[in-house]
Amino acid sequence: MSTIARFSLDEYDRLIESGALDKRRLELIRGEIREMSPTGPDHEDAVDQLTDWSTSQEIKQKFRIRVQNSIGLPGLETAPEPDLVWAAPRRYRRVRGGRPTAADIFLIIEVSESSLDYDRGEKLELYAQAGIADYWIVNLIDRYIEVYREPEGNGYRSVQTFRGEEDVRPLAMPEVSLRPSLLWE
Repeated sequence: MSTIARFSLDEYDRLIESGALDKRRLELIRGEIREMSPTGPDHEDAVDQLTDWSTSQEIKQKFRIRVQNSIGLPGLETAPEPDLVWAAPRRYRRVRGGRPTAADIFLIIEVSESSLDYDRGEKLELYAQAGIADYWIVNLIDRYIEVYREPEGNGYRSVQTFRGEEDVRPLAMPEVSLRPSLLWE
């Protein structure tokens, strides 16, 4: 497939504001507007469970929890829409670009089934290049959480998997934990 046009983040935002992109699930990746995979019941349930966990009182006091909202990676002309983001606690519509950037992000979680190769491939590379320190993939196929840390170039030096009753702890708040089994109960 070939690309017929490339867009900057500013151009993408103008297209959104004009209504030219309708209400479809789209994201800007390396200047290309791409359609996102539809979500199914297992994906939606996992996002709901992660949202409930992320909006516990102790977490939401420190972070703005964003669910399926875009982030901005300006140097990469990219505005992906991760399933869950823990960002610095501020209102982003008042910030240039209207979305958190890598410097604002403490944790990104993607829930993956049909998008697993994409989330392990191009999305992982983008997040690593942007310097996202804590990137998790909830692998719905194999029923575990993949945790990527220590970004370097196009990848991460640290990769771990967590299953069942093992505790996964966010770098930005290690006093809280998530057990993968919560997502499959």
